[in-house]
Amino acid sequence: MNTDVLGSIDLHTHTIVSDGTLQPRELVGLAYQSGLAAVAVTDHDTVDGLPEALSEGKNIGLKVIPGVEISVRFQGELHLLGYFSETSFTEIEAELKILRKHREERNPLILERLHTIGIDISMENVEKESAGQIIGRLHIARALVAAKYVKDIDEAFQRYLSIGMSAYVGKEKLSPEDGMRLIADCGGVPVLAHPCLTFDTLPAAADFVHEYKHLGLRGIEAYYPGNSGEQTTFYIDLARENGLLVTGGTDFHGSNRKGIELGVGGGGFFVPGSLLIDLEKAIESIGKGY
Repeated sequence: MNTDVLGSIDLHTHTIVSDGTLQPRELVGLAYQSGLAAVAVTDHDTVDGLPEALSEGKNIGLKVIPGVEISVRFQGELHLLGYFSETSFTEIEAELKILRKHREERNPLILERLHTIGIDISMENVEKESAGQIIGRLHIARALVAAKYVKDIDEAFQRYLSIGMSAYVGKEKLSPEDGMRLIADCGGVPVLAHPCLTFDTLPAAADFVHEYKHLGLRGIEAYYPGNSGEQTTFYIDLARENGLLVTGGTDFHGSNRKGIELGVGGGGFFVPGSLLIDLEKAIESIGKGY
């Protein structure tokens, strides 16, 4: 059994339920085969894949942490990770359905913008690429690839679908404090995801943490493949100085994110399993109402 908590872990992964390419059970199986001591499944705006992931974890003897990743409104967009117990994550599903409804409403708007610049992609094309999963920008990107408007998903985002590009449409989002409150009220631990992707400078990240630690923030994703060594050290110190948890993960999406492998990022990256001890204590304390 792969149960050594002091081994390597991955606390930020996505399955086909949102915008990854592996089924939840496949991702958990890959985590076990990769020698990870634990894995968190953190799909965007949904916990639908967690029952399957938890079941597979029990079958093969791997610890699975129920999680979610939600977008909130902050200078464009900021992501929060929420970590739950095996029983508490179900409480957030009703609220996540509202967030997904907003996402569904923006998909036709993205297609309209594409049409205005001469790109003829229909919702039927997009639905075909989604294979019945929650439709988002990833599936629109796949449709663009299938119709040969771009060579791959990366080009689709770079040319059309990323923030500031011609077909980008923002999502209806919560404020950071409302997002943190939503996670905590449903028994979860709110963590700032990949600050290196949100803040242009380290002082800007520190300013956010100093403000939002009083509004519900419980941790920082300090270990992330996109970090420099300086950034990782800074985020770890920032968390410790502010009494926050340190977490980390690869942001694994399967083949949808090139060069990022489960547990190791681009190679050589790892998240210490010892971080899981404090995270699980925090999850337990919320469950007991501390």
